[in-house]
Amino acid sequence: MTYFTKALFLVAALGLAACNNPDRYGAGGADGMGAGAGSGGYGSGITTGGLGDPSDPRSQAYFQQTVGDRVFFAVDQSTLSDEARGTLSGQAQWLAANPGYALVMEGHADEQGTREYNIALGSRRANAARDYLVSQGVSPSRILRTVSYGKERPVEVCSSEACYAKNRRAVTVLSLGAGS
Repeated sequence: MTYFTKALFLVAALGLAACNNPDRYGAGGADGMGAGAGSGGYGSGITTGGLGDPSDPRSQAYFQQTVGDRVFFAVDQSTLSDEARGTLSGQAQWLAANPGYALVMEGHADEQGTREYNIALGSRRANAARDYLVSQGVSPSRILRTVSYGKERPVEVCSSEACYAKNRRAVTVLSLGAGS
């Protein structure tokens, strides 16, 4: 075999290896924001990505679209608004009716500020949402973990307040197979 032929085979093998599992990050891709990661893709049209029928009150798609899987925060705040508490109360009721689900609570921030500051702010937001769910009767054992992505996983990339507001959030990501 010539050097060129070997190089061609190597490039072809690497190319095929890179494509062997196109859904490895869930239906939303590598950004983690699609339906496979527990959110419908804010502002991009909600997809269910195999999460069930949105009209079935027991499905993850129903949870995302009807109950709401995210709450929003004011600038530099981790205090829950009345609207956020309403959404989280709905989540707690849904979780009480669907004991087969556990969750991961994600905290996010907008692109303003340093990475370190936004990781800490996202953590405070995730913890505030988690604590509220627990206060509404959700067993702490059903909350697998809280995680902060800071500004690393924006819903929208922009430099306007309208976009920043969509990135200041806590997202409840459901997981099947756990219950208490």
